[in-house]
Amino acid sequence: MGASMAVIGIVIIYLAIMIWIGYASSKKIDDNEDFLVAGRKMGPWLLAGSLAATEVGGGSSLGVVEKAYGDWGLSAVWYVITMAVAFIVLAFLAPMLRRAAVKTVPEYFRRRYGEANSLITSIIMLLPMVGLTAVQFIASATILSVMTGWSYTVSVIICTVVVTLYSVMGGMYSVVYTDVVQWIFIIVGMALIIPFTLQAGGGFEQVTANIPDAKWSLVEGAGWKTIIALIVMYIASFTVGQEAVQRYYSAKDGKAAKHASYITSVVYVLFAFIPAVIGLFMYGMVENGAIDGGMLMEKGAQYALPVLAVEVLPDVVTGILFAALISATMSSASSNLLAAGSIFTNDIYHQYINKNAPDKKLLRMVRYTMYVVGGLSLVTAIWNVSDIISLLMFSFTLRAGGAFIPYVVGHIWEKASPAGSLASLFLGSLAVFLGERGYVDFFGLDPIYLALIVSAISFYAVSLMLPKQYAQRDL
Repeated sequence: MGASMAVIGIVIIYLAIMIWIGYASSKKIDDNEDFLVAGRKMGPWLLAGSLAATEVGGGSSLGVVEKAYGDWGLSAVWYVITMAVAFIVLAFLAPMLRRAAVKTVPEYFRRRYGEANSLITSIIMLLPMVGLTAVQFIASATILSVMTGWSYTVSVIICTVVVTLYSVMGGMYSVVYTDVVQWIFIIVGMALIIPFTLQAGGGFEQVTANIPDAKWSLVEGAGWKTIIALIVMYIASFTVGQEAVQRYYSAKDGKAAKHASYITSVVYVLFAFIPAVIGLFMYGMVENGAIDGGMLMEKGAQYALPVLAVEVLPDVVTGILFAALISATMSSASSNLLAAGSIFTNDIYHQYINKNAPDKKLLRMVRYTMYVVGGLSLVTAIWNVSDIISLLMFSFTLRAGGAFIPYVVGHIWEKASPAGSLASLFLGSLAVFLGERGYVDFFGLDPIYLALIVSAISFYAVSLMLPKQYAQRDL
């Protein structure tokens, strides 16, 4: 099953524009700071567009449609609304994060707690990057293969090449500018599908006639336990996630960082209902025979939205929607690539391999690292074995479990010590791993709760027992 040449044409033009933005952005790059944090010149609206596009990826577009179509119903909105809650909390932390004037999270750990903390944080932060990037490549390739009829492998390769090219060319500048364009595509493309879906299904009454009442519940499908776990996970993960906080480091000042957070959370609340309603309408159309449910079963539930688009939308709208969906996943993938390149170069290569590397050499190393992570993510995506959201959740949780407490509290508690931070990093991450693997059960709750409690207790106790501070603190 493939789409028409008009659809493919729109998507090819869109991909070409992304590469052109990368090329144009490369002209702004004079040094490593320009590449990593856009010269710290970003205002609130550009930052908000970039933050919004970064965290809305495969999980928040294809994944929410899949969940709404499946067990969660309308309560799938919480997958995105919980992100909005996280950004309201981040609005209070953003000026503090910006004041530290670092380029990466591990750099903060190095300046605050010393080299051992920085190295461990670098490894914890780098590990999920391949998984997170691969998840976005999987989602992009899913869309492209359904749309064009090309094989999944060919689709993954095309998506990987485009994202890696524009990210490597322009660094943070190209990532932010492409993010803003992509966010416009996401909103317009996803919103357009609703009226056409209703039209194809015979109107609202007809489409919704066979949707059970339970699926309209705002809470029932997901459940409060999951909703609260998502809020905790997002707050902890976004606060220490290089791909999110690198935006704050790029802000022109603390005020711009704070306002960007508020704008992002408002946009998320509005956006959340679009993919959830689409998933519900699809369920109704399969139930009343307007769409062939067999095709969905054959392709898999994650293909639900692309299959619907090819079935019910006019070519031009399908093209815009596919460009929008690829936007959602590419914006997240490019942020992850830049984050991985930043951490490896700034916190491993420059600290341990070549301390005296000149700026131009560091810039080259960031780009080489992005190519390598892109390649590893490509291989991971080709071997795709896991559902989009669960893979994301594990990577997020692993990162948040150990680093969140020492990172946030280190900004405000003078007595936080390097030994306390190390204990938190080790034991918090270990708690996540043991919880995820099922070796430890914490009252049946998500492992992030146990991880944050273990992390906080060990951080506080060890900081008091071993209070010696890092001598060369420079923040």
